[in-house]
Formats: sequence, structure tokens, C-alpha cells
Amino acid sequence: MEMLLTVLAAGYGGLTGLLVPRAAYRLSVGPEERWHADCPEGHPVTGPAYGWLGLARCAAPDHGQSPAATGPRTGAPWYGRGRIGAPIVLAVVCGALAAAVGGRPELAVWLLIAPFAVVLAMVDGAVHRLPDVLTLPLAAAAVVLLGVAALLPGHAGSWTGALLGGLALTAFYFLLFLIHPNGMGFGDVKLALSLGALLGWYGWTVLVAGAFAGLLLGSVYGVGLILLRGKGRKTAMPFGPFMIGGALLGLLLGGLVTA
Repeated sequence: MEMLLTVLAAGYGGLTGLLVPRAAYRLSVGPEERWHADCPEGHPVTGPAYGWLGLARCAAPDHGQSPAATGPRTGAPWYGRGRIGAPIVLAVVCGALAAAVGGRPELAVWLLIAPFAVVLAMVDGAVHRLPDVLTLPLAAAAVVLLGVAALLPGHAGSWTGALLGGLALTAFYFLLFLIHPNGMGFGDVKLALSLGALLGWYGWTVLVAGAFAGLLLGSVYGVGLILLRGKGRKTAMPFGPFMIGGALLGLLLGGLVTA
């Protein structure tokens, strides 16, 4: 049964991962810019949900021939590699979560949130932004979904712990933002609200472990930029992907220790 659950979760991750690159592309814009409404070749992005759902490929019959009026938009990434990478990443992540957590109610919450977390990681990696249109609803969704999970039998967490964890991690990142605003964006503070709730579900030990893992991953990456690429200490880097990676490790730990 556990093996079947893991396979089904991995399949779910792979399928939802097919939809991630398009959403990530549309959200990868600079401050005050509108979401991408065209593909890199200038064709309108169409499809269900006003073009937000679908594969990251142009459906125009003359794809590859840019409209004469606008010319090619080569600066806009279409996440060609992300078409393969996102499904693989989500398949591995969802399968690992299912293997660690088992059939407990909170697994459904982790699986629902995982695709949005990957979208945020891709956007932050591309344009160093964590858009409010995802971070704030994600925090609300995490709290509500965990509240529902807490009402179901067989769960292994605490809704109160999730609420306190969200507040605690947000306060911690807000303090980091005040100390070093050039190295920590306010989008990271908003992301901490949802990640803190997820980690806090399993208690303070998991919350601290997940937060520390995120900081450690980001620090290792920063040091690597300095040593291998000659970047300076003030070089801007996206921190959201490392926060999300640390939270994943924390949830895997929480799932295993509460099994």
C-alpha cells in the first residue's frame, strides 16, 4: 500500500509539473511589470484559466515566426529545460513526501502546495522576485488546509503549532530583513509565513531544522558563487529556492519521525 501511494504521488507530481513552467514564465517579470501575456516569439499565450494552465509551448500555427509588428522577444525565458526539469523535480518531491508521511491527512496538503512552491522557486531563480499573488494566498491556503487536516483522524501534527510556526518564522525572517535588507527581500519574509506554518505542523524541532537547512543551503550557494565565480559578498541571489528546499527537508524529517 505504501509503495502504491508513493507511485501515485510521484505520478501526480509529474503531471502537475507539466503545468508549472508556463505559470512560472508568466510570473517571471520585473517589479511593476504586467505578467507575460505573450510567448517569447510574441504570440499570445492562450488556454484555460486565461492562459495560466497549459504546457509551456506556443500553440500558434506560425510559431517561430515573430509578428512583424513587434519582432521577437528573445529576452523572455520560456523555460525550455523547465519543461523536463519541473515534472522530474515534482515527481521526486511528491514521491518522497508520500514515502515519508504515508497516508496521513497532511500528505494531501503537502501535495497540493508542492507545485506552487516549485513555481515560486523558478520565478525567484529567474527574476529574484516572490510575487504576492502566490506567497500571500499560499500562506492562507496552508493555514486553512492544515486546519481541515487537523479535524481528520490519523494526522500527526498540530494546527496550533502550524499557526505559531508561521508567525515565528515570519518574525525571524523579518528580523533578518531589518538587519540586512540588501541580502533578504521582503518577499522572503512573506514566503516564511507559509513555510513556517508547514514546518510548525510537526513541532518546533522540525521548524528549526527546516529553517536552518534553508539558511545552510543558501549560505553554501553564496559561498560557491564567491569561490567559483568570483562574485562579491553583496551579489544578489535568490533565497526563496533554498527556503523551499530547507522546508522540504524539514517536512521529510517530520514525516519520518512521526511515522
